[in-house]
Amino acid sequence: MKRLGKTDVTISAIGLGGMPMSLSSRPRESQSIEVIHRALDIGVTLIDTADSYCKNESDKHHNERLIHKALVQYKGDVSNVIVATKGGLMRPNGGWTRNGNPDHLRKTIRESFEALGGSKPIDIWQYHSPDSKYTIEESLAPVKEAVKEGLIRFVGVSNFSVEQIKRARDVVGIVSVQNQYNPWYRQPEFDGVLEYCEKEGLTFLPWSPLGGSSRVRNLEDIGAIAQLAKEKSVSVYNIVLAWLMAKSPCVVPIPGASKVSSIEDSVRAVDVKLSAEEVARIDDATKE
Repeated sequence: MKRLGKTDVTISAIGLGGMPMSLSSRPRESQSIEVIHRALDIGVTLIDTADSYCKNESDKHHNERLIHKALVQYKGDVSNVIVATKGGLMRPNGGWTRNGNPDHLRKTIRESFEALGGSKPIDIWQYHSPDSKYTIEESLAPVKEAVKEGLIRFVGVSNFSVEQIKRARDVVGIVSVQNQYNPWYRQPEFDGVLEYCEKEGLTFLPWSPLGGSSRVRNLEDIGAIAQLAKEKSVSVYNIVLAWLMAKSPCVVPIPGASKVSSIEDSVRAVDVKLSAEEVARIDDATKE
């Protein structure tokens, strides 16, 4: 378990990313619910979603509704489950565009609140990606309002630089930062975001920790990762997740899953320990 930011809330050291369950290649709903239930069975208490995890605009909030349905149907205790959602991206014709319009964010926050059950505040609401048409202060104003209204409990940001995080924190309290981070994209190590999160006590959630659907198959081609997986008798995915967690205690990976076997494998990474020398081997193999 890890602490969420500087709050008194704890979350599992590895979360479940919901996106693969709601895109155009989504599995049948019963399979997705089975995945979520299995994740809960094995101790996952953080589920990451977004209003834009859907096929297109007509399908908005699909993943949030799916997660809520799975939680309602779960036979066990879900009182400690934290659902982190996001808003600020649109899905016109299946594409991805930014929308930081305060009126849109105000509307989508309320829609997310309803999609997630409408009975308690959204655990974590994250501004999905800054929109250059609006200042961060303008876009986060309705978020601050929603916290006061009781629609949102905690706030996070996604795809933000250090400077943007600082500006966001001047508007509203921030507990988490979700930026891309994987063996092919190590920018958070070099742009100061990871260091800033660790210093300031913010949880860092790497999105696409295994490289996304286009790259995940290529992990076997990275010699150091494949060799370490063989040496430790674990999957290459375990090695990558363990490498990310070894980078900083504030890192909580959120690998996506649409199969039970995928989340079962991801969770095993918490038991994989990498030495400083092994981390360095992966670093050397993944230099740009």
